[in-house]
Amino acid sequence: MKISVVIPVMNEEENIAPLFAQLRDALKDLDYELIFVDDGSTDKTVEKIKELADERTKLIVFNRNFGQSLAMAAGIDAATGDVIATIDGDLQNDPHDIPVMLEKMQKEGWDVVAGVRANRQDGLVLRKIPSKIANWIIRKTTGVYLRDYGCTLKLFKRDVAKNLGLYGELHRFIPVLAKLYGAKMTEMDVRHHPRIHGQSKYGIGRTFKVISDLMLMLFFQKYGTKPMHLFGTLGFIMFGLGVLIDFYLFVLKLFGNDIGGRPLLILGVMLTLGGIQLITTGFLAEIMMRTYYEAQNKKPYIIKEIYTGKKA
Repeated sequence: MKISVVIPVMNEEENIAPLFAQLRDALKDLDYELIFVDDGSTDKTVEKIKELADERTKLIVFNRNFGQSLAMAAGIDAATGDVIATIDGDLQNDPHDIPVMLEKMQKEGWDVVAGVRANRQDGLVLRKIPSKIANWIIRKTTGVYLRDYGCTLKLFKRDVAKNLGLYGELHRFIPVLAKLYGAKMTEMDVRHHPRIHGQSKYGIGRTFKVISDLMLMLFFQKYGTKPMHLFGTLGFIMFGLGVLIDFYLFVLKLFGNDIGGRPLLILGVMLTLGGIQLITTGFLAEIMMRTYYEAQNKKPYIIKEIYTGKKA
């Protein structure tokens, strides 16, 4: 079984040499390939990788920074292994955990093995506390119960990794994407080391991006193939309330009451128009969804296996 290790890097020149050494030592008993994806580095990261690369190493260089999700996607697209691992390039993940995770995957038949950073070596206020809050929110809203969504160290079977559909900054929601695919997931504790070289690319400012991506994931999870159920339902509720308010004011007007200065009139009109807009948005979303699948000959379902019985 061949394993492909995808390593997104950005401005990690001082970490490249020790990372190569650790990866080669950890994977020496396996058939492996290393896929580095340089996400717009401005230092000598690319030169260091080229200097140390061998026949088992691939390097993909972006012409600018596109973000970790697209770097992972490019590495996964280029991977040829039966199992694909993702790992950070900052030496905080330990490559020696990869063979242990692979053994667990093979022995227990999992599609995805996710790492959980035991004794996490990050700042309490800016990293640990926001991460715990985000993990709790993701668990409660998506129903995907993992302890650590932010750990990059994960192993996937080839078919799962190739069908994740990573866009934007969805790498932190990889477990949710894998669940949507129907993968069987487990998690295990892995080592986590303090960053020695370079600067962290993460900060408290990413919180708003996480919230935005979470809303997108919830939409994918519940309404990805039936957007009219969301927009149509909300639209009809708003439209119905608007019509009731407008009818009530119309009756008052018939009895000679002045309704022109009432805020309720503005609310009724806004609810009516907003409901119509949401219903129209639902129609457009349905058309776009159908175009997405039909134009690319995609199916809104995934077949794991087709079995045909043999004639007796």
